[in-house]
Amino acid sequence: MIHSTAIVDKSAKLGANVEIGPYSIIGADVEIGDGTVIGPHVVVKGPTTLGKNNRIFQFSSVGEDCQDKKYAGEPTRLVIGDNNIIRECVTIHRGTVQDQGLTQIGDDNLLMAYVHVAHDCMVGDHVILANNTSLAGHVHVGDWAILGGFTGVHQFCHIGAHAFTAVNSVVVQDVPPYVMAQGHNAVPRTINSEGLKRRGFTSEQILNIKRAFKLLYRQGLTVTEAVSQMQELNAAELGPLIEFVQQSRRGIIR
Repeated sequence: MIHSTAIVDKSAKLGANVEIGPYSIIGADVEIGDGTVIGPHVVVKGPTTLGKNNRIFQFSSVGEDCQDKKYAGEPTRLVIGDNNIIRECVTIHRGTVQDQGLTQIGDDNLLMAYVHVAHDCMVGDHVILANNTSLAGHVHVGDWAILGGFTGVHQFCHIGAHAFTAVNSVVVQDVPPYVMAQGHNAVPRTINSEGLKRRGFTSEQILNIKRAFKLLYRQGLTVTEAVSQMQELNAAELGPLIEFVQQSRRGIIR
């Protein structure tokens, strides 16, 4: 159902059972998948692709030109997967040609009110971005990460899978998988053990992650030394952590 006051560009492609609320604007080069509900006063600008069964609440701006001063009108993209909830006043910008020209959000994510996702960000699946969380350009967020309200993430930072940031955290370096971070600037506090339990990690797996955390943060080891000892634990669940630390470009929080 498309409300009579909504404006939908002729080039937009709408799937089955799509709803467009009052006074919303769907621009050119926008594709919206089956079952997606666009609330009132929402602007979706292309090139943007929305998957199936998403819900976007009022006053959100999705797929707008980015705020990077280098942006010169290039046809960059935004791709959003399925089953996402995008709450009131969220802003999501398309990418830039200085990166891959793409901002991407996966499936089953919750973006609470006033969240900002800047250009070239990559957000995985099952992520929660709480109210007023802001991701600067080129930020990557791994699956199942939770960012507490008013978290600010500096450009080019990576947040690992299953990581957690406390309210008002300011992230200026990479947060490894499984780690709970807090502070201004954010520092590692412990592991996200409760979240791991909820997602089916066994007691043994969580124990191995705790051991890895101590090696990385509590034994006075260099990162290289900690990684070497983590590898000796020979635990599959530490693979993502080891790979993340080895590939970090900004350096991990310490």
